[in-house]
Amino acid sequence: MAQVQIRNIEKQFEATRVLRGVSVDIGEGEFTVLVGPSGCGKTTLLRMIAGLEDITSGEIRIDGKLVNDVLPKDRDIAMVFQNYALYPHMNVRDNMGFSLKLSKVRKGEAEQRVAQAAEILHLNQLLDRYPRQLSGGQRQRVAMGRCIVRKPQVFLFDEPLSNLDAMLRVSMRAEIRELHQRLKTTSIYVTHDQVEAMTMADNIVVMRDGLIEQIGPPLHLYDAPANLFVAGFIGSPAMNFLRATAHHQPSGVLIRLEGGESLTLPRRAELLDGQAVVLGVRPEHLSLGGEGIAAEIRVVESTGLDTQLHCRTAAGAVNVLLRERTSLQPGQHVELKVDPLRSHLFDAGSGKRISSDAA
Repeated sequence: MAQVQIRNIEKQFEATRVLRGVSVDIGEGEFTVLVGPSGCGKTTLLRMIAGLEDITSGEIRIDGKLVNDVLPKDRDIAMVFQNYALYPHMNVRDNMGFSLKLSKVRKGEAEQRVAQAAEILHLNQLLDRYPRQLSGGQRQRVAMGRCIVRKPQVFLFDEPLSNLDAMLRVSMRAEIRELHQRLKTTSIYVTHDQVEAMTMADNIVVMRDGLIEQIGPPLHLYDAPANLFVAGFIGSPAMNFLRATAHHQPSGVLIRLEGGESLTLPRRAELLDGQAVVLGVRPEHLSLGGEGIAAEIRVVESTGLDTQLHCRTAAGAVNVLLRERTSLQPGQHVELKVDPLRSHLFDAGSGKRISSDAA
């Protein structure tokens, strides 16, 4: 295990700044996920940690050692790639043990490491097969086994599940998380899928346009997003955003929606009277009935476990997540009640979250 320290990292390709002063500490044994939309710089950052991409400026330290100019093979890291990167002419056993052969590890020890990794990853019955004879999930396990046998200080994962079908991605998420809990090796995982980030990470690093928007445990980012971008990116289905103005009242903050409706949030907030704001409400924090926001149901989606209503209001589109089945149909009109204690306020100009306390 090792701590990874990233300090003021910059990356520039000609006139394009891909990373703009990125700093983050990844603790020993921590599973950290870098998440963000395509082009945000997360894969470039991972490749810089691996030594596959040059650093324009800044520092990367692994276990306290500056590695800016250290060759990839000397950084004591192992990387799992999106496309598996297996040798097609080698069987599973040889693929997993190839790096040990290059490192001139004794044959007996190498065989023992391969056997131990195969046991951990349930590959015992597949050691004599070739990559073409394996499923996508089996190939990915072989790629992970090739990393495990090296016993590195840090595992790097570059969107390893993106080529798998939806059901297999779910099972592989659990396998990778279980593997980390067993080995406790410091791991850095890149994905654009926020569900992967939420379910796997100890800490999430949310990136956009070469910058870090927020760092923290998954539920902290979910419950206290720093800005509109994080609030909209973390969570599935996504948070609802309604433009409004905020007004101080003795009982809290009066929110007047653009559609003319209003609601009171029982809190004190650091804002100006009449300030333009965005009210953020997660779909599961809206309920039906009582006095609320008038809405027309446009689409009803039922998974059996829950039901999602896509609605239209005077203030904009709103999604509602119900934990029960419903007989409601498109075209029906309903009232949507906001959970006042679990809603969020953001400044309409900067997009930053407005801090508040209970009134």
